[in-house]
Amino acid sequence: MRFLGNVLATIVGLFLFFFLFIFLSVALVSSFSTQSQEVVKVARNSVLKLTLNKPFKERITEENPFEDLDVLPAVSNVAIGLIDLKNEIENAKLDPNISGIYLEISILSAGFATLEELRNSLLDFKSSGKFIVAYGEFFTEGAYYLASVADEIYLNPVGILEFDGLSTEVVYLKEFLNNIGIEPEVFRVGEYKSAVEPFLRNDMSPENRFQIQTYLNGLLQHYLQEIAEERNIAVGDLATISENALIRTPADALTRNLITDTLYYDQVIEVLKERSGLSTEDQLSLISYSQYKKSERYNRQAYSANKVAVIVAEGQIISGDGADGFMGGNKIAQEIRKARKNEDIKAIVLRINSPGGSALASDIMWREVTLAAKVKPIIASFSDVAASGGYYMAMACDTIVTYPNSITGSIGIFALLFNAESLLTNKLGMHFETVSTGELSNLASPTKRFSEAERKLLQQNVEKGYKTFIGKAAEGRDLPLDSLRSLASGRVWTGAEAIEVGLADIEGGLDTAIEIAASAAGVESDYMVRYYPKKKDFLSELLDRPIEKVSYLLGNEENELLQPIVEKLKMINALEGAQALLPFEVIKIE
Repeated sequence: MRFLGNVLATIVGLFLFFFLFIFLSVALVSSFSTQSQEVVKVARNSVLKLTLNKPFKERITEENPFEDLDVLPAVSNVAIGLIDLKNEIENAKLDPNISGIYLEISILSAGFATLEELRNSLLDFKSSGKFIVAYGEFFTEGAYYLASVADEIYLNPVGILEFDGLSTEVVYLKEFLNNIGIEPEVFRVGEYKSAVEPFLRNDMSPENRFQIQTYLNGLLQHYLQEIAEERNIAVGDLATISENALIRTPADALTRNLITDTLYYDQVIEVLKERSGLSTEDQLSLISYSQYKKSERYNRQAYSANKVAVIVAEGQIISGDGADGFMGGNKIAQEIRKARKNEDIKAIVLRINSPGGSALASDIMWREVTLAAKVKPIIASFSDVAASGGYYMAMACDTIVTYPNSITGSIGIFALLFNAESLLTNKLGMHFETVSTGELSNLASPTKRFSEAERKLLQQNVEKGYKTFIGKAAEGRDLPLDSLRSLASGRVWTGAEAIEVGLADIEGGLDTAIEIAASAAGVESDYMVRYYPKKKDFLSELLDRPIEKVSYLLGNEENELLQPIVEKLKMINALEGAQALLPFEVIKIE
């Protein structure tokens, strides 16, 4: 048996080595070909085609050598970087060979603030006099929000346009956990700190329902106002359409002026030809986003010795250096520290897109923010969400810039542990005996019920963390402690509400934050922007994390069905220590 085991292990090792060799070879060839390839030439009267059918991230930090290859289509374009895409739109605005943008969108996986940031970039593109045409076979609410900036919006004649309001759904697990013999032990502060509700209840608390309803109402109002301005429709009329779901067919969308017309793809191509000044016989030059990134640069920054550092902090907060989808507290702290000590960096912008996470890791980053603020301007820019730990790291910044539809606040702390004694002993027949040197030596073991002494200690630790949180928030926001405490019951606020109550300062996006930072540093007319953490090349990542990368590259479409469940399990697994985490999952417009 040992011989067979050794043979099997050898075969598996050879198999992995074979795939690693193949991927390394492809990566090397791709790397060399990328370095040697010429700049992509853009034909006159070209149209930049933006097919926005992938999830958005703030920024792509890893090279993808498979982006333009037919092999491994599942990873040819895994995500779209918001900052990267904005850069290409800005370049297209200045490019004399680009006559317009063609938006091909149906389903968008992005938050409202991300879409507003992108939407504003498209509006800036339009200011050059160039056109934008949007087409979709199926417009979700988010897709239509983005498409509404276009000069012309076309829907497939048998397509669908969603315009029936916003909703979110929370899954409650109390009965399920009880059925399998797991008892959650929760310690928290704040009546709105409802991130733990799914483990304690089978329904939504009045406090959580109130804050979610308030957030959705504010989100919808801003959504309707933005669309009304671009489509020249009264907000009240749009509200009536949305509330009563009056868009049932493409004809309804056309009658109510939500779209320009109903056309098929080939007909849209003819429209693009006409807008580009071409005849029907001419060939339309559509250039993809991935190709356009390799074209000539017209928006290249002029060199300056003065730098504004934009540090991108994205994902649930965990200790250490982080991982895919998670923000490492030590990693971001290190980036802030390096920016503080770099004399060429005159100001820092902390770009945050995080629901929070580890209270300890959040405090480590907060400390570096306070140190940086003593020597140079540091400005926070909120993306889709900067709540709990995401707000914690921002509250010592000089200025907080947020979009009206960003999610923020949720100032509170909780700890979530599980007692699996019933599952392990009564259902699985496993028994445990413990030898300890003190009453609390085996603190919070999942194999037994918690003692009163343990519960008291854990609750005290959570309350201590909460006191620290609100104390630092009051100091950073220059608010009386009593005033801050009234805002710090774990409640979530929209960006617009946060400005009203003093948790944020200015409405705007990343560009606004950069301008404020440069002005505060006195370099508003002479600076360059640098983004951190620096981008990693694919080969280095493959050598550092070979098994993880190979597993990722071998993923298939079937695995994508399980991805939401896997991500949720990863989030739960990352709940170590006290948590400053958003009390409900951020709504994605899909």
